[in-house]
Amino acid sequence: LVDAGKVRYIGLSNETPWGVQQFTRLAEEHGLPRVVSVQNAYNLLNRAFENGLDEVSYREQVPLLVYSPLAFGHLAGKYLDGGAPDGARLTLYPDFGNRYAKPGVEEAVREYVQLAHESGLDPAQMALAFCRQRFFTASTIIGATTMAQLDADIDSAEVTLGDDVLNAIDAIHRRYTNPAL
Repeated sequence: LVDAGKVRYIGLSNETPWGVQQFTRLAEEHGLPRVVSVQNAYNLLNRAFENGLDEVSYREQVPLLVYSPLAFGHLAGKYLDGGAPDGARLTLYPDFGNRYAKPGVEEAVREYVQLAHESGLDPAQMALAFCRQRFFTASTIIGATTMAQLDADIDSAEVTLGDDVLNAIDAIHRRYTNPAL
């Protein structure tokens, strides 16, 4: 398919460090197209990518395409305290949220939203900026159900988190390490 021009680039999805290494090694060994990206879930509630995949991503030059950077909208704070906004993804499709119906998720979200507000930031924009600023990220895959959400997501490209916010994010992460796993 690559030789026929039907596939221009090869990317992986939901892969492990070992898998990325195997794909890159086999492509090189057999003269196949190089893997150029890996698309895995990554957000403030799920930073599992940092447990080995970050190093492989960097060393093998296979950057991350972040999916679910807002954790199905949880990191916007709209589902706190049982919130179910009309038209929201998890209001329409409640079974999609099962990965976030876990101990510690709501508490972590509450702290991240509070940090954003105390820092003068929109919570969703803070979550997107965090993902975008990681050294292993090539891009974030955003999702929006309204034009206002899309505008806010796009505007997050102008948000740069300072060391104080990044340190506070890491402190929350230490208290609630990957609650969505």
